[in-house]
Amino acid sequence: MKLQLKYTIYAIFAALFFSLSIPASKYLLQSLSPYFLSSLLYGGAGLIMLILWLLFPDSKHPHVSFQSKDTWPIIGMIVLDVLAPIVMLVGLQTIHPAHVALMNNFEIVSTAVFAFFIFKEIIPSKLRIGIMIIILASAILSFENDDSFTFTTGSWWVLLAALLWGFENNLTRILSKKDPRLIVVIKGLSSGLISLWIAVYLDAVTLDITMMSLGLLVGIVSYGMSLWLYITAQRHLGAAKTSAFYAFAPFLGSLLSWIFFFEVPELSFYIGFMLMMIGALLSL
Repeated sequence: MKLQLKYTIYAIFAALFFSLSIPASKYLLQSLSPYFLSSLLYGGAGLIMLILWLLFPDSKHPHVSFQSKDTWPIIGMIVLDVLAPIVMLVGLQTIHPAHVALMNNFEIVSTAVFAFFIFKEIIPSKLRIGIMIIILASAILSFENDDSFTFTTGSWWVLLAALLWGFENNLTRILSKKDPRLIVVIKGLSSGLISLWIAVYLDAVTLDITMMSLGLLVGIVSYGMSLWLYITAQRHLGAAKTSAFYAFAPFLGSLLSWIFFFEVPELSFYIGFMLMMIGALLSL
């Protein structure tokens, strides 16, 4: 019971750290391209975990070494970690970060569905109902405005990113018996370098020291520490349950976004917010 509580707390803090990335990324996108910002976010994550992994080896809790069968999950994990953040940041450019933060709960849906088909994890009836409500809330938050039933282009990008991350969560689950910090190093540095190459190829690199430093800092906290906590919790709670605790993150990220950008939400946001909260509670 104590271990369950411990790793539940890990999952919650992983979600809280990640929630900070949405409003921060929206601000950074004013100066940086999605490709370059993605490389900084994941590069910062990989860098901080590499430092911690080298300075503080976990000799008391040895982890299973990588094997040849882990090659394809690692490749898939890296590819998805290149695509998902870029897709999300492209969507974030055009819609309010508060909506993006809430729609990230769609990752619960995709992770649980992939977990069901890949790992045959049981999805309880309440989680199934929660998933349906989250889908409805995501649809409402995707509307252009209160007078239009047209879905925004940005919302489709954000939902696609959540789908990609849901699949990636399950690939990471295959590797979750390994050293979590080493997994974050592989994810962060590999995805970061590939995203940087894409940014250079597209001539989308902005050499602004302040913005670059902030991007790395956000990556260290919201992606590095968050990913390490997430992977560690996932080893003991499973992919679907750990992802369910991410339901806490969007609400904090959403509230921070409204406060940071000094805007008043439309009616559809309040409806989506309440539905998302109900769906999240049922998921838990």
